Parts: sequence; C-alpha cells; structure tokens
Amino acid sequence: MIADADGSTERADTSPLSADQADRLVETLYADGIVARRGAFTAAWADRLGEDVMALFEEARSQGSAVGRGPERFYVEVHPERLRGFVDLVTHPWVTGVCEAVLGQDYEIVEVGFDIPFPGAVKQPWHRDFPAPVETTEHRRLTSLAVNLTTVDVEPEMGPFEIAPGTQWDHHPDFAHGMFPPRSRWPRYESLSRRKLTKRGDVSARSALTIHRGTANRSDKPRPTLVLGVDAPGAGNAAHHDLSVTRDYYAGLPEYVRAHLPARLVDRLEPIEQKHTIEGLVMGAP
Repeated sequence: MIADADGSTERADTSPLSADQADRLVETLYADGIVARRGAFTAAWADRLGEDVMALFEEARSQGSAVGRGPERFYVEVHPERLRGFVDLVTHPWVTGVCEAVLGQDYEIVEVGFDIPFPGAVKQPWHRDFPAPVETTEHRRLTSLAVNLTTVDVEPEMGPFEIAPGTQWDHHPDFAHGMFPPRSRWPRYESLSRRKLTKRGDVSARSALTIHRGTANRSDKPRPTLVLGVDAPGAGNAAHHDLSVTRDYYAGLPEYVRAHLPARLVDRLEPIEQKHTIEGLVMGAP
C-alpha cells in the first residue's frame, strides 16, 4: 500500500480487481452509467478529507473563486496537493481498476474539486455535466468518468445526489447546450431516478453524461462531495480545467500517479480560475 503525504493508509479494502470483477464493473457502467464500492476507505479517512474540503471552501470563498451552482450550492476546483488523501484516492485498487478498465491504461486525471450543497440549496434541473462527444453518441464509447466521495453520511433531508441510470446514451437535439433536457422529458428521468444515500468511505464512478441532479437540502448540514475527473486520452476535458502541482510535490509522487497526472508544473500554487461554469445550474430548478 502506498501511504499518502501524511502517512495515512486507511483503506478499508486494498484488494485489486480481478479480470472478471473489472469486466462486470464495465458492463454495469455501460448499462447504468454508475458503479460504486461501499467502504473503500475508513470513516476516519473521510473525516480528514472533509476537514480539508471545508477549509479549502472557506479559502475559495474569501478569494471569490467558489462557483455558484444554484442557491446555496457551490463548486470549487482545488490543487491535488492541498488534499491529504489525494494519493490514497488515486492509487486505490478499485479506482485505478475501474479507470483502466473503462478508459484504458493511459487514462488521465484532469480535475480535482468538490461540490457542496448547503442548507437551503434547491433542487437542480436534470442535466449532464457537458455535451456528449461523438465517441459516445455515435460509437457508444465512454471517454470520461467522475469519481465521487462523500465526506459525510448522507441523510434523506441533506439533498442527496439523484441519478437516472442508463441515460448516458440519451442524445436529443432539444437538449439546451447539449446538457439540459427540456421539461417534457423530465418524467422519464423521474421514473428512472435513484437517490444515493452514501456513507463516509464509499466511492463511486459515473459517466458525467448520465442525467442527474442535486436535490434540495432541507437539513441544517452541508453535504460535501469530492469530484475526481478522469479522461481517456484525447477526450479533451482537460481544456476546461487548470490542474497544476508544484514541482517538489510532483517529484515526490509515486511513478504510477505521475503517469496519470498530466498537470502543469509550477514553482508556487496560485488560486484557480475556474473555466467550466454551468450557467444553467445557477438559478436552480423552479
């Protein structure tokens, strides 16, 4: 096991995926658009991640770099080295196994960030995170994944993530900006929808094209979720992000991580100016 920068090795499960397991996960991802591994990390590991996320959110808000994704809902991109659990996450056998099986041996980590719906966040419109590429619409090939981890045990009133399995293949000219289905199509997604009551330590991987939304947070607690964006070579999502690490941090990373982290090397970290804003989410669903 590879320890992270703080020496933590708190993976609840360290076994690599077998060929049969990887094949089943790929089959499920292509069918449902999402797969998950319960208890990949310990709750204590997730708690430390949560501490980092909330501290980084306060920093981003003070710098004006937290992007609104609807009332009381924010998205923040972060530098990998600001998260104590980054190496543990990107070397976890389940995460690496899924990424390799779906995206190929040369997959690339292109985004690290987190989404937080605070108390008062409203239900989002059904959407995907970016327009479907030709590789998906014409060749039915998934070229990117979003790996997600919650830093809290999600309760029904906390605005759980909601997803409509199988809709990563939906492709209609009436999708606004290629991302937002019209209300006439919402009943289909309502009928398919599943709410995810994830726990600390759980990890999921989904196609960002699978239609989904955040629901209303009616609790008195925030619901932070870490997002790791991963591409197949040439998928192009890196252009929407500015992933950078310091040279010293990069030099100390395991070789496997460096091979999958095409980050910009810098002498000093600067605040991230987020490029991938989603205007259709700013107002939320009426």
